[in-house]
Amino acid sequence: AQGAPTPGLERIPEPIKEATAQFYGHHAPPGTPFPEGQVDSLLSIISSQRERFRAKNQELEGENRMLQHTVHALQSELDTLRADNIKLYEKIKFLQSYPGRGSSRDDTEQRYSSQYEERLDPFSSFSRKERQRKYLSLSPWDKATLSMGRLILSNKTARTVAFFYTLLLHCLVFLVLYKTAWSESVGRDCSAFCAKK
Repeated sequence: AQGAPTPGLERIPEPIKEATAQFYGHHAPPGTPFPEGQVDSLLSIISSQRERFRAKNQELEGENRMLQHTVHALQSELDTLRADNIKLYEKIKFLQSYPGRGSSRDDTEQRYSSQYEERLDPFSSFSRKERQRKYLSLSPWDKATLSMGRLILSNKTARTVAFFYTLLLHCLVFLVLYKTAWSESVGRDCSAFCAKK
């Protein structure tokens, strides 16, 4: 530290002595003493680097604090703007409830309608989380059946194709069963007729 008495060469650690020796080009064994000036110059270099790093560290910490303060301010501003937008959407919905008003909706209204509905119904987020939990607890084949059912029921063309496919499949099964029963009945009648003859 500044103001402290200068340590003697015997109290200087060996790594600093070795670094000093390499810095000045000496290749001496570890126990060899070095001149006082060489050690002092190396110590002054190291201490100036330490001071530069300390100043840089303090500067970066100040910038970090400023950035965190800015992030907190922007986050609070974002929250207030979101609340204001939800209130504005509530007013828009109230004005659209009057007769003769058009109900044209753009992307902005659709974005905030879900947040408005969530604020009105506190149980919607709970029910959505519960649905997600139940879906994750299903087995893989149940998940496949559920997604197939949702796919078929969500599209008119898929519903029509599924209806006619099921109808055709049932007709085919009934025809095959009828043909099998008819051929067995004809065979029985023929064998009974032959037995009578």
